[in-house]
Amino acid sequence: MTKRLKLALIGGAVLGIFCVVGAYLRSGGTASPTFIFALWFNRVIIGLAVGAPWNTTSKSKNLLRGAFLGLLVSFAFYSSTGFQDHISFIAGMVYGVILEA
Repeated sequence: MTKRLKLALIGGAVLGIFCVVGAYLRSGGTASPTFIFALWFNRVIIGLAVGAPWNTTSKSKNLLRGAFLGLLVSFAFYSSTGFQDHISFIAGMVYGVILEA
């Protein structure tokens, strides 16, 4: 496992914690444990996708790749919510960029 992959997985797990806290607060404390776990795990998967051994390109292309991967992986979760959790979907793109940076 490369250093990049380890850092991205850890980063995804940590960003996932911030995301689930926000989702829990937005739901008024009514979010189910299954929903919370699925959202957190989605962020870990973003870390896995971003941390994969990609070819090195320019910084701007790397950041665009992070945004694309964040949106792509987040779309799976977003669609499972019936396309209702817009904030988590957009946050996936932001997290992809953060993890790539």
